[in-house]
Amino acid sequence: MTKTQPGASILKTKQHFEILDGLRGVAAIAVVTFHFMEWAISDYSKNFIGHGFLAVDFFFCLSGFVIAYAYDDRIGKVGVLQFFKARIIRLHPLVILGSVLGLLALYFDPFGGTPELYTAGRIILIFLCSALLIPFPVMTDRSFNLFGLNAPSWSLFWEYMANIVYAFVLSKLNRKWLLVLAIISAAWLCVVGYRAGNLMGGWSGGTFWDGGARISFSFLAGILVYRSNWIIKNNMGFISLSFWLLLAFLFPFSTWNWLTEPLIIIIYFPLLVSLGAGATLSDGLKKLCNFSGRISYPLYMTHYAALWMWGNYYGSHKPDGVHMFYIILPSIILLVGIAYLAMRFYDEPVRKWLNAKRKEK
Repeated sequence: MTKTQPGASILKTKQHFEILDGLRGVAAIAVVTFHFMEWAISDYSKNFIGHGFLAVDFFFCLSGFVIAYAYDDRIGKVGVLQFFKARIIRLHPLVILGSVLGLLALYFDPFGGTPELYTAGRIILIFLCSALLIPFPVMTDRSFNLFGLNAPSWSLFWEYMANIVYAFVLSKLNRKWLLVLAIISAAWLCVVGYRAGNLMGGWSGGTFWDGGARISFSFLAGILVYRSNWIIKNNMGFISLSFWLLLAFLFPFSTWNWLTEPLIIIIYFPLLVSLGAGATLSDGLKKLCNFSGRISYPLYMTHYAALWMWGNYYGSHKPDGVHMFYIILPSIILLVGIAYLAMRFYDEPVRKWLNAKRKEK
């Protein structure tokens, strides 16, 4: 079986998809907002951003597209080992930093925290599993998250799995077989949604395989968008596409989630990736999109330490809506600032050093 290369000139000449970078940042801010709100409003039907968790599925779709764009025509030349090294260097420094921040939050949370529930040996094991991205859902007071110190790492675990499958299997398949796998994955996704009533799972021990369903379809869909040249040229721009993306996260949470959520993931998100790849970007927004894309992953991987503190604060103080607004909005801005510092003074220097060492060998 041979892979099919896209033939359109847009994919041969365009070096960077700035609008997709910008949309990744919009999705990152949406998921951070969702995480704040879900602590305060346990009834998602009353949460204005009750579908913010779908940002992860959008990330998965973007990832499939970007990986195919970056490596389809050269993974055979660089080799699987170099591909894995490149992906680990790109992703893992922030996995470790998120684990460190989570550990610090566990011990130094001014509003609570329960480190006394665990022995020193158990804490060390939890940290090592978090830093090495090994699922270890043992923290009862954290709802048996796969990664109790940094909850968002669950999606990085599945991202790694998708990268492994891509290197050994998907990079070698043609579009026909990719489409077959995507249809099977879509059916799996629908079954998960129908069984659970929604597609929110994947982050805990009890919903582990839901995460597999979520990345299976979205990652394949992203690859198919690229390989099939489903690029829709348009003049919508970053602001318009951001609005349409936000609609997915603001879509009301209801008893019809088992139907609406799969439709958003299967149809709407690949369409947005197609539109984003073919949209035009004004010069004035290029810096914003670039910053948004650069900050998205650091923000996603560093914000949850503050969320544990927010949860403990909310549980002990029960702030009203007005106070929550004055806490959450500045906190999101502060977290973006922290993410920028993590990117600028940790992630980028570490990745630069590791890439230099890799090239020396």
